[in-house]
Amino acid sequence: MHPYMSSPSKSLRVSPVPDSFETFLSRIESPALLAVALLWHEARGKRRMPSWDDLPSDALSPHAKLLWGFAYDPETGLFTVQLAGDRLKRWTDQQIDAGSLEDIRTRANHREIRKQLTRIITTPLVYRSSGRLFKVGDLTITGERICLPLAKDGKTGDAMLGASDYVSPPLLGPSELILENQEWYAP
Repeated sequence: MHPYMSSPSKSLRVSPVPDSFETFLSRIESPALLAVALLWHEARGKRRMPSWDDLPSDALSPHAKLLWGFAYDPETGLFTVQLAGDRLKRWTDQQIDAGSLEDIRTRANHREIRKQLTRIITTPLVYRSSGRLFKVGDLTITGERICLPLAKDGKTGDAMLGASDYVSPPLLGPSELILENQEWYAP
């Protein structure tokens, strides 16, 4: 166990009120996602959040296929793709490196996804979900997802880094993001 982590709790819990960052770390089951969360934490130093520039790309590179991220414009409420790992690119089957959230998500759950991402960035909060992550036709993909807020000034959220760990199915196509077993924590 990482020395920064408290004892892990394996019970399922949805946290409507932000809990501590230490609890967030203790809940992460994926070693890759835990590594990403710890890199985010180390990059922020004494600030509330790191910026994109603070994140060590060489240290994150082993997890690149799991990563994705968006810049957020508070005036328009729009999200622009800042980072799209290989898995996200395969799911969307398109060039999305400079696209918007609207370009890569189905209309069926776009509004809810946008609401969750806005909450992560503007509150700010760190986020974890587990269980069902995506649905492609009748196939459900399970795993774990984390989202971490970013800020140029270290205080006011303006972007987010996400990572999803799951076994990628051989069949790809239009997917629906599933938001279940959500947990929210103070950074």
